[in-house]
This record gives sequence, structure tokens and C-alpha cells, in this order.
Amino acid sequence: MQFQPLGKRVLVERQEEATTTATGIIIPDNASKEKPQQGKVVAVSEKIADKGIEVGDQVVFGKYTGTEVAVDDKKYLVLNLEDILGILK
Repeated sequence: MQFQPLGKRVLVERQEEATTTATGIIIPDNASKEKPQQGKVVAVSEKIADKGIEVGDQVVFGKYTGTEVAVDDKKYLVLNLEDILGILK
């Protein structure tokens, strides 16, 4: 099944945070983790196809933005275009 965002929306797959530090220390699962605020764009609506955000872009978004949806047992986040703070290059 495919999900096509409508309006000025983007479908994003959250990036999981690293479980080790730069020096190789393993962070345990029970450490208090917040949901990541970065993700990979999986789909864009037709209204914003020419706004500079493309499928595959790594984006940063607000902490309490978007709506979680499940497609084929995988969780995604539907964001309004205004909720995206920037593109990581």
C-alpha cells in the first residue's frame, strides 16, 4: 500500500537515534530517549512537489508536530510543510 499526502504535507520516516556515542560507549535502551526530530522524506504531496523538498531529503522538524500513521506495519509521520524547519545536506 502507498500513502500519498494531500494538501501541503510530507510523509517522513523518523531516523532512530544512535545507540552508541562517538567514543563507542553503548547507550542502554532504558535511558530516557526522546523521539528523534529528524527523518527521511518518503513522499510529498503534489502541491509542494516544486517547493524544494524531494523524496530522500533528510529533514529536521519541530518536536511536537505532525501526525503518526502506520502503513504496512511501519510508522511514519505526516507533517505540514510549515512544520519542516530545514533540510540536512
